Amino acid sequence: MTEKDRVLCSVDIGSSKIVTLIVSVGENERINLIGASSVPSKGIKKGQIVDIESASQAIIKSLEGAERMAGISISSAYVSISGTHIESTNTHAVIAVSQRESDIDLKDLARLDRIARAISLPQKEILHALPVMYTIDGQTGIKNPLGMFGNRLEVKTHIIAGSTIAISNLVKCFSRVGVNIEEIVFSGIASSKAVLTETEKALGVVLIDIGYETTAMTVFFEDALIYSSVIPIGARFITNDMAVGLKVSLESAEKIKHKLADYKEDVLDLKELGITEDTDKISIKFTRDTIMKARIREILELVKKEIKKSGFGNIVPFGVVMCGGGALTAGILEQSKPILGFSARVGEIEGFSGLSEEIDSPAFATASGLILYAVEQSANSKSENTLGFNKHLPGLIKDWFSKLIQSIRSVFK
Repeated sequence: MTEKDRVLCSVDIGSSKIVTLIVSVGENERINLIGASSVPSKGIKKGQIVDIESASQAIIKSLEGAERMAGISISSAYVSISGTHIESTNTHAVIAVSQRESDIDLKDLARLDRIARAISLPQKEILHALPVMYTIDGQTGIKNPLGMFGNRLEVKTHIIAGSTIAISNLVKCFSRVGVNIEEIVFSGIASSKAVLTETEKALGVVLIDIGYETTAMTVFFEDALIYSSVIPIGARFITNDMAVGLKVSLESAEKIKHKLADYKEDVLDLKELGITEDTDKISIKFTRDTIMKARIREILELVKKEIKKSGFGNIVPFGVVMCGGGALTAGILEQSKPILGFSARVGEIEGFSGLSEEIDSPAFATASGLILYAVEQSANSKSENTLGFNKHLPGLIKDWFSKLIQSIRSVFK
Protein backbone atom coordinates (compact mmCIF):
# COMPACT_ATOMS: atom_id res chain seq x y z
CA MET A 1 0.00 0.00 0.00
CA THR A 2 1.32 3.44 -0.97
CA GLU A 3 0.47 6.91 0.30
CA LYS A 4 -1.57 7.53 -2.85
CA ASP A 5 -3.81 4.51 -2.27
CA ARG A 6 -7.38 5.15 -1.14
CA VAL A 7 -8.38 3.30 2.03
CA LEU A 8 -12.03 2.31 2.28
CA CYS A 9 -14.05 0.46 4.90
CA SER A 10 -17.40 -1.33 4.88
CA VAL A 11 -19.43 -2.56 7.84
CA ASP A 12 -22.23 -5.05 7.19
CA ILE A 13 -24.74 -4.96 10.05
CA GLY A 14 -26.40 -8.37 10.07
CA SER A 15 -28.59 -10.21 12.55
CA SER A 16 -26.08 -13.04 13.00
CA LYS A 17 -22.76 -11.32 12.36
CA ILE A 18 -21.14 -7.92 11.88
CA VAL A 19 -18.52 -7.93 9.14
CA THR A 20 -15.90 -5.22 8.65
CA LEU A 21 -13.70 -5.09 5.56
CA ILE A 22 -10.84 -2.67 4.88
CA VAL A 23 -9.29 -2.31 1.44
CA SER A 24 -6.66 -0.20 -0.25
CA VAL A 25 -7.35 0.94 -3.81
CA GLY A 26 -4.36 1.74 -6.01
CA GLU A 27 -4.15 4.18 -8.90
CA ASN A 28 -4.95 1.27 -11.24
CA GLU A 29 -8.20 0.74 -9.25
CA ARG A 30 -6.98 -2.66 -8.04
CA ILE A 31 -8.83 -3.53 -4.83
CA ASN A 32 -6.56 -5.09 -2.21
CA LEU A 33 -8.27 -6.53 0.88
CA ILE A 34 -6.00 -5.73 3.83
CA GLY A 35 -8.32 -6.25 6.80
CA ALA A 36 -11.35 -8.41 7.57
CA SER A 37 -13.25 -9.27 10.71
CA SER A 38 -16.51 -11.07 11.45
CA VAL A 39 -17.99 -11.16 14.95
CA PRO A 40 -21.36 -12.36 16.31
CA SER A 41 -24.07 -9.70 16.32
CA LYS A 42 -25.35 -8.34 19.58
CA GLY A 43 -28.35 -6.07 20.09
CA ILE A 44 -29.64 -6.57 16.53
CA LYS A 45 -32.93 -8.24 15.65
CA LYS A 46 -34.13 -8.78 12.08
CA GLY A 47 -31.69 -6.19 10.81
CA GLN A 48 -32.69 -3.49 13.29
CA ILE A 49 -30.87 -2.32 16.40
CA VAL A 50 -32.78 -3.17 19.55
CA ASP A 51 -29.98 -2.55 22.09
CA ILE A 52 -27.66 0.35 21.25
CA GLU A 53 -25.06 -0.48 23.88
CA SER A 54 -24.70 -4.13 22.86
CA ALA A 55 -24.73 -3.26 19.15
CA SER A 56 -22.09 -0.56 19.63
CA GLN A 57 -19.79 -2.97 21.44
CA ALA A 58 -20.16 -5.58 18.69
CA ILE A 59 -19.40 -2.96 16.02
CA ILE A 60 -16.30 -1.86 17.95
CA LYS A 61 -15.11 -5.46 18.21
CA SER A 62 -15.55 -6.01 14.47
CA LEU A 63 -13.82 -2.74 13.57
CA GLU A 64 -10.89 -3.39 15.89
CA GLY A 65 -10.36 -6.87 14.45
CA ALA A 66 -10.16 -5.52 10.91
CA GLU A 67 -7.97 -2.60 11.99
CA ARG A 68 -5.46 -4.90 13.69
CA MET A 69 -5.20 -7.01 10.55
CA ALA A 70 -4.81 -3.96 8.32
CA GLY A 71 -2.48 -2.12 10.67
CA ILE A 72 -4.42 1.14 10.34
CA SER A 73 -7.24 3.00 12.08
CA ILE A 74 -10.55 3.74 10.39
CA SER A 75 -12.43 7.04 10.74
CA SER A 76 -15.29 6.47 8.27
CA ALA A 77 -17.19 3.59 6.70
CA TYR A 78 -19.97 2.60 4.33
CA VAL A 79 -22.66 0.80 6.33
CA SER A 80 -25.38 -1.63 5.28
CA ILE A 81 -29.00 -1.60 6.36
CA SER A 82 -31.80 -4.13 5.92
CA GLY A 83 -34.93 -5.29 7.68
CA THR A 84 -38.65 -5.41 7.01
CA HIS A 85 -38.90 -1.64 7.51
CA ILE A 86 -37.32 -1.19 4.06
CA GLU A 87 -39.89 0.06 1.56
CA SER A 88 -39.59 0.75 -2.17
CA THR A 89 -41.65 2.37 -4.88
CA ASN A 90 -41.25 3.63 -8.44
CA THR A 91 -42.05 7.28 -9.14
CA HIS A 92 -42.52 9.32 -12.30
CA ALA A 93 -41.39 12.93 -12.58
CA VAL A 94 -41.47 15.42 -15.46
CA ILE A 95 -40.12 18.93 -16.06
CA ALA A 96 -39.79 21.40 -18.88
CA VAL A 97 -36.11 21.92 -19.72
CA SER A 98 -35.02 25.22 -18.15
CA GLN A 99 -33.86 26.80 -21.39
CA ARG A 100 -35.99 25.85 -24.37
CA GLU A 101 -34.14 24.43 -27.33
CA SER A 102 -31.07 23.95 -25.17
CA ASP A 103 -29.01 21.00 -23.93
CA ILE A 104 -30.10 19.28 -20.74
CA ASP A 105 -27.74 20.26 -17.92
CA LEU A 106 -27.12 19.43 -14.25
CA LYS A 107 -29.67 22.01 -13.11
CA ASP A 108 -32.36 20.21 -15.05
CA LEU A 109 -31.36 16.87 -13.52
CA ALA A 110 -31.36 18.52 -10.09
CA ARG A 111 -34.93 19.77 -10.47
CA LEU A 112 -36.07 16.42 -11.82
CA ASP A 113 -34.45 14.57 -8.92
CA ARG A 114 -36.12 16.87 -6.39
CA ILE A 115 -39.55 16.21 -7.91
CA ALA A 116 -38.92 12.44 -8.04
CA ARG A 117 -38.15 12.47 -4.30
CA ALA A 118 -41.19 14.55 -3.37
CA ILE A 119 -43.39 11.67 -2.26
CA SER A 120 -45.14 11.01 1.03
CA LEU A 121 -43.38 8.34 3.10
CA PRO A 122 -44.52 8.76 6.72
CA GLN A 123 -41.81 7.97 9.27
CA LYS A 124 -39.51 6.93 6.44
CA GLU A 125 -36.30 8.39 5.07
CA ILE A 126 -35.15 7.99 1.49
CA LEU A 127 -31.94 5.97 1.25
CA HIS A 128 -31.67 5.72 -2.54
CA ALA A 129 -33.33 7.47 -5.48
CA LEU A 130 -32.10 5.54 -8.52
CA PRO A 131 -33.02 6.64 -12.05
CA VAL A 132 -34.45 3.71 -14.00
CA MET A 133 -35.08 5.35 -17.38
CA TYR A 134 -35.31 8.85 -18.84
CA THR A 135 -37.64 10.07 -21.58
CA ILE A 136 -36.96 13.15 -23.72
CA ASP A 137 -39.85 14.54 -25.77
CA GLY A 138 -41.41 11.08 -25.96
CA GLN A 139 -38.20 9.22 -26.77
CA THR A 140 -37.89 6.46 -24.16
CA GLY A 141 -35.04 4.20 -23.06
CA ILE A 142 -32.52 6.98 -22.36
CA LYS A 143 -30.00 6.18 -19.62
CA ASN A 144 -28.02 9.43 -19.51
CA PRO A 145 -29.78 12.57 -20.77
CA LEU A 146 -27.00 14.98 -19.80
CA GLY A 147 -26.00 17.12 -22.76
CA MET A 148 -28.85 15.89 -24.95
CA PHE A 149 -31.29 18.23 -26.68
CA GLY A 150 -34.93 18.37 -25.62
CA ASN A 151 -37.80 20.38 -24.19
CA ARG A 152 -39.60 17.87 -21.95
CA LEU A 153 -37.61 15.62 -19.61
CA GLU A 154 -39.13 12.72 -17.69
CA VAL A 155 -37.68 10.09 -15.39
CA LYS A 156 -38.84 6.88 -13.74
CA THR A 157 -37.05 6.57 -10.39
CA HIS A 158 -36.74 3.64 -8.00
CA ILE A 159 -37.05 4.94 -4.44
CA ILE A 160 -35.80 2.88 -1.48
CA ALA A 161 -36.64 4.15 1.99
CA GLY A 162 -36.07 2.96 5.52
CA SER A 163 -37.57 3.63 8.93
CA THR A 164 -36.42 6.97 10.36
CA ILE A 165 -36.11 5.33 13.78
CA ALA A 166 -34.02 2.40 12.47
CA ILE A 167 -31.70 4.77 10.61
CA SER A 168 -31.40 7.09 13.62
CA ASN A 169 -30.40 4.21 15.90
CA LEU A 170 -27.80 3.03 13.39
CA VAL A 171 -26.35 6.54 13.17
CA LYS A 172 -26.29 6.79 16.95
CA CYS A 173 -24.35 3.53 17.25
CA PHE A 174 -21.60 4.71 14.91
CA SER A 175 -21.54 8.10 16.61
CA ARG A 176 -20.80 6.33 19.89
CA VAL A 177 -18.14 4.23 18.18
CA GLY A 178 -16.48 7.36 16.76
CA VAL A 179 -16.73 6.38 13.09
CA ASN A 180 -18.37 8.62 10.50
CA ILE A 181 -20.90 7.05 8.16
CA GLU A 182 -20.08 7.85 4.55
CA GLU A 183 -23.36 6.38 3.36
CA ILE A 184 -26.00 3.95 4.53
CA VAL A 185 -26.67 1.45 1.75
CA PHE A 186 -29.52 -1.03 1.37
CA SER A 187 -28.06 -4.53 1.63
CA GLY A 188 -29.77 -5.68 -1.58
CA ILE A 189 -27.95 -3.01 -3.57
CA ALA A 190 -24.63 -3.86 -1.92
CA SER A 191 -24.95 -7.59 -2.56
CA SER A 192 -25.81 -7.01 -6.21
CA LYS A 193 -22.46 -5.25 -6.71
CA ALA A 194 -20.62 -8.37 -5.54
CA VAL A 195 -22.43 -11.25 -7.23
CA LEU A 196 -24.35 -10.09 -10.31
CA THR A 197 -22.83 -9.81 -13.77
CA GLU A 198 -23.47 -6.88 -16.09
CA THR A 199 -25.19 -9.23 -18.53
CA GLU A 200 -27.58 -10.49 -15.85
CA LYS A 201 -28.52 -6.96 -14.80
CA ALA A 202 -29.04 -5.94 -18.42
CA LEU A 203 -31.22 -8.86 -19.48
CA GLY A 204 -33.13 -9.39 -16.22
CA VAL A 205 -32.38 -11.21 -12.96
CA VAL A 206 -33.72 -11.68 -9.43
CA LEU A 207 -31.22 -11.51 -6.57
CA ILE A 208 -32.20 -13.30 -3.36
CA ASP A 209 -29.99 -12.49 -0.35
CA ILE A 210 -30.93 -15.01 2.34
CA GLY A 211 -29.73 -13.66 5.66
CA TYR A 212 -30.06 -15.04 9.16
CA GLU A 213 -33.49 -13.57 9.99
CA THR A 214 -34.58 -11.79 6.81
CA THR A 215 -34.31 -12.23 3.05
CA ALA A 216 -33.67 -9.25 0.78
CA MET A 217 -34.90 -9.43 -2.81
CA THR A 218 -34.04 -7.17 -5.74
CA VAL A 219 -35.02 -7.30 -9.41
CA PHE A 220 -32.81 -5.85 -12.17
CA PHE A 221 -33.72 -5.18 -15.79
CA GLU A 222 -31.96 -3.16 -18.49
CA ASP A 223 -29.12 -2.27 -16.08
CA ALA A 224 -31.53 -0.75 -13.57
CA LEU A 225 -32.87 -1.77 -10.17
CA ILE A 226 -36.64 -1.84 -10.60
CA TYR A 227 -37.94 -3.63 -7.46
CA SER A 228 -36.75 -4.13 -3.87
CA SER A 229 -38.23 -5.79 -0.80
CA VAL A 230 -37.33 -7.59 2.42
CA ILE A 231 -39.08 -10.80 3.50
CA PRO A 232 -39.35 -11.45 7.29
CA ILE A 233 -37.85 -14.95 7.24
CA GLY A 234 -34.31 -16.23 6.89
CA ALA A 235 -31.95 -19.15 7.40
CA ARG A 236 -32.35 -19.07 11.20
CA PHE A 237 -35.77 -20.68 10.82
CA ILE A 238 -34.19 -23.68 9.12
CA THR A 239 -31.68 -23.92 11.99
CA ASN A 240 -34.48 -23.79 14.56
CA ASP A 241 -36.34 -26.63 12.86
CA MET A 242 -33.17 -28.73 12.79
CA ALA A 243 -32.47 -28.09 16.47
CA VAL A 244 -35.96 -29.31 17.38
CA GLY A 245 -36.05 -32.21 14.93
CA LEU A 246 -32.56 -33.53 15.75
CA LYS A 247 -32.75 -32.68 19.47
CA VAL A 248 -29.54 -30.65 19.46
CA SER A 249 -28.66 -27.09 20.44
CA LEU A 250 -29.01 -24.17 18.01
CA GLU A 251 -25.21 -23.91 17.81
CA SER A 252 -24.92 -27.58 16.90
CA ALA A 253 -27.77 -27.32 14.38
CA GLU A 254 -25.97 -24.44 12.66
CA LYS A 255 -22.78 -26.52 12.37
CA ILE A 256 -24.73 -29.44 10.94
CA LYS A 257 -26.53 -27.21 8.43
CA HIS A 258 -23.24 -25.89 7.04
CA LYS A 259 -21.75 -29.40 6.91
CA LEU A 260 -24.68 -30.82 4.93
CA ALA A 261 -24.13 -28.39 2.07
CA ASP A 262 -21.30 -30.53 0.68
CA TYR A 263 -21.66 -33.81 2.60
CA LYS A 264 -22.01 -36.91 0.41
CA GLU A 265 -22.43 -39.75 2.91
CA ASP A 266 -25.73 -41.21 4.16
CA VAL A 267 -24.99 -40.81 7.86
CA LEU A 268 -23.18 -37.97 9.65
CA ASP A 269 -21.25 -38.72 12.84
CA LEU A 270 -21.65 -35.59 14.94
CA LYS A 271 -18.33 -36.22 16.64
CA GLU A 272 -16.69 -35.16 13.35
CA LEU A 273 -18.02 -31.67 14.05
CA GLY A 274 -16.99 -31.70 17.69
CA ILE A 275 -20.62 -32.05 18.77
CA THR A 276 -21.07 -34.06 21.96
CA GLU A 277 -24.78 -34.24 22.66
CA ASP A 278 -27.31 -37.01 23.26
CA THR A 279 -27.61 -37.51 19.49
CA ASP A 280 -24.50 -39.25 18.10
CA LYS A 281 -25.39 -39.75 14.44
CA ILE A 282 -28.02 -38.38 12.09
CA SER A 283 -29.54 -39.53 8.81
CA ILE A 284 -28.71 -37.11 6.00
CA LYS A 285 -31.84 -38.06 4.01
CA PHE A 286 -34.15 -37.63 7.00
CA THR A 287 -32.60 -34.27 7.88
CA ARG A 288 -32.83 -32.88 4.35
CA ASP A 289 -36.15 -34.35 3.21
CA THR A 290 -38.15 -34.24 6.43
CA ILE A 291 -36.78 -31.35 8.47
CA MET A 292 -35.15 -28.87 6.09
CA LYS A 293 -37.21 -29.24 2.93
CA ALA A 294 -40.46 -27.85 4.34
CA ARG A 295 -38.83 -24.67 5.67
CA ILE A 296 -36.83 -24.12 2.48
CA ARG A 297 -40.04 -24.44 0.53
CA GLU A 298 -41.71 -21.86 2.78
CA ILE A 299 -38.92 -19.35 2.14
CA LEU A 300 -39.02 -19.93 -1.61
CA GLU A 301 -42.83 -19.70 -1.70
CA LEU A 302 -42.61 -16.28 -0.03
CA VAL A 303 -40.00 -15.23 -2.58
CA LYS A 304 -42.28 -16.47 -5.37
CA LYS A 305 -45.14 -14.43 -3.94
CA GLU A 306 -42.90 -11.35 -3.84
CA ILE A 307 -41.76 -11.86 -7.43
CA LYS A 308 -45.41 -12.09 -8.49
CA LYS A 309 -46.20 -8.95 -6.49
CA SER A 310 -43.41 -7.08 -8.28
CA GLY A 311 -45.04 -7.69 -11.65
CA PHE A 312 -41.64 -8.28 -13.25
CA GLY A 313 -41.49 -12.07 -13.10
CA ASN A 314 -41.79 -12.38 -16.87
CA ILE A 315 -38.67 -10.32 -17.64
CA VAL A 316 -35.96 -12.23 -15.80
CA PRO A 317 -34.50 -14.66 -18.37
CA PHE A 318 -31.34 -15.10 -16.32
CA GLY A 319 -33.41 -16.47 -13.46
CA VAL A 320 -32.29 -16.28 -9.84
CA VAL A 321 -28.98 -15.62 -8.13
CA MET A 322 -28.73 -16.44 -4.43
CA CYS A 323 -26.30 -15.10 -1.85
CA GLY A 324 -26.10 -14.66 1.91
CA GLY A 325 -25.35 -17.46 4.34
CA GLY A 326 -28.69 -19.11 3.56
CA ALA A 327 -27.63 -19.68 -0.05
CA LEU A 328 -25.32 -22.44 1.22
CA THR A 329 -28.22 -24.43 2.66
CA ALA A 330 -28.32 -27.98 1.31
CA GLY A 331 -31.16 -28.52 -1.17
CA ILE A 332 -32.11 -24.89 -1.74
CA LEU A 333 -30.92 -24.76 -5.36
CA GLU A 334 -32.67 -28.03 -6.21
CA GLN A 335 -35.99 -26.70 -4.93
CA SER A 336 -35.68 -23.33 -6.65
CA LYS A 337 -36.52 -24.48 -10.17
CA PRO A 338 -39.80 -26.32 -9.40
CA ILE A 339 -41.03 -23.65 -6.96
CA LEU A 340 -39.86 -20.39 -8.55
CA GLY A 341 -39.89 -21.57 -12.14
CA PHE A 342 -36.39 -20.20 -12.69
CA SER A 343 -32.95 -21.77 -12.72
CA ALA A 344 -30.76 -20.59 -9.86
CA ARG A 345 -27.08 -20.26 -9.04
CA VAL A 346 -25.11 -19.23 -5.97
CA GLY A 347 -23.39 -15.88 -6.44
CA GLU A 348 -19.60 -15.80 -6.33
CA ILE A 349 -17.60 -12.83 -5.07
CA GLU A 350 -14.94 -11.51 -7.41
CA GLY A 351 -12.83 -8.40 -7.89
CA PHE A 352 -10.57 -8.58 -4.83
CA SER A 353 -6.89 -9.34 -4.35
CA GLY A 354 -4.88 -9.71 -1.14
CA LEU A 355 -6.75 -11.53 1.63
CA SER A 356 -9.56 -12.50 -0.75
CA GLU A 357 -9.88 -15.99 0.76
CA GLU A 358 -11.26 -14.33 3.89
CA ILE A 359 -14.45 -13.44 2.02
CA ASP A 360 -14.72 -16.40 -0.32
CA SER A 361 -18.32 -17.17 0.58
CA PRO A 362 -21.76 -15.85 -0.42
CA ALA A 363 -22.22 -15.05 3.27
CA PHE A 364 -19.93 -12.04 2.70
CA ALA A 365 -21.75 -10.73 -0.39
CA THR A 366 -23.14 -7.63 1.33
CA ALA A 367 -19.87 -6.62 2.98
CA SER A 368 -17.95 -7.20 -0.26
CA GLY A 369 -20.53 -5.37 -2.34
CA LEU A 370 -20.40 -2.43 0.06
CA ILE A 371 -16.68 -2.13 -0.69
CA LEU A 372 -17.31 -2.23 -4.45
CA TYR A 373 -20.01 0.42 -4.00
CA ALA A 374 -17.57 2.53 -1.96
CA VAL A 375 -14.89 2.20 -4.66
CA GLU A 376 -17.33 3.53 -7.26
CA GLN A 377 -18.37 6.47 -5.11
CA SER A 378 -14.81 7.37 -4.11
CA ALA A 379 -13.69 7.17 -7.75
CA ASN A 380 -16.46 9.60 -8.69
CA SER A 381 -15.43 11.92 -5.86
CA LYS A 382 -11.81 11.73 -6.94
CA SER A 383 -12.61 12.53 -10.56
CA GLU A 384 -14.75 15.50 -9.50
CA ASN A 385 -12.11 16.63 -7.02
CA THR A 386 -14.69 16.68 -4.24
CA LEU A 387 -14.90 15.21 -0.77
CA GLY A 388 -17.25 12.38 0.13
CA PHE A 389 -20.49 13.25 1.85
CA ASN A 390 -21.93 11.93 5.08
CA LYS A 391 -25.62 11.53 4.29
CA HIS A 392 -26.80 10.54 7.73
CA LEU A 393 -25.66 13.06 10.29
CA PRO A 394 -26.68 12.70 13.94
CA GLY A 395 -30.20 13.96 14.41
CA LEU A 396 -30.85 13.30 10.70
CA ILE A 397 -29.96 16.91 9.79
CA LYS A 398 -28.96 16.23 6.21
CA ASP A 399 -27.63 18.37 3.42
CA TRP A 400 -30.02 18.04 0.48
CA PHE A 401 -27.34 19.11 -1.96
CA SER A 402 -25.10 16.20 -1.01
CA LYS A 403 -27.96 13.82 -1.79
CA LEU A 404 -28.50 15.53 -5.11
CA ILE A 405 -24.87 15.16 -6.13
CA GLN A 406 -25.00 11.47 -5.17
CA SER A 407 -28.08 10.99 -7.35
CA ILE A 408 -26.49 12.78 -10.28
CA ARG A 409 -23.39 10.60 -9.96
CA SER A 410 -25.57 7.55 -10.45
CA VAL A 411 -26.31 8.81 -13.95
CA PHE A 412 -22.74 8.18 -14.94
CA LYS A 413 -22.58 4.60 -13.67
